[in-house]
Amino acid sequence: EKSQEITIGDLLKTCLRMRPSRIIVGEVRSGEAAQLLQAVNVGNDGSLSTIHANTCKDMISRLETMVLMGIRLPIPVIRRQIASGFDLFIHLGRMRDKSRKVMEIAEIEGMDGEEILLNSLFERKEESLVKTGVLRHKDKFRKAGISYEDI
Repeated sequence: EKSQEITIGDLLKTCLRMRPSRIIVGEVRSGEAAQLLQAVNVGNDGSLSTIHANTCKDMISRLETMVLMGIRLPIPVIRRQIASGFDLFIHLGRMRDKSRKVMEIAEIEGMDGEEILLNSLFERKEESLVKTGVLRHKDKFRKAGISYEDI
């Protein structure tokens, strides 16, 4: 018998049929980003995933590229879906001692024309995480049961 491969994209499609409250995807690497983008835009608040990128800003172009691996959509459409589907980007970096630490936390504010706006909330400065901004969409988090202090 030939085994049939089950992809992350297949699992995401099946998961959406089950009407989940949240979706957690360990890592998105390819075209399954299109299904993830769909999932976070249909009321699955609090969903999360990991992707590899160099900065919070780079996460946008990485997501765009991975979505395009799965489905052909105009870049402005992908960007609008990213801006409406995600609330925060959290960038982890590898330190010299091989540990990983939070390097930046950025809020997705929305769009300005065709550009996704990021509001940097915290950035790593040497050994500590320093507050660099103020969360602007507090109501969105409050509705999800998350206080600003939790972030």
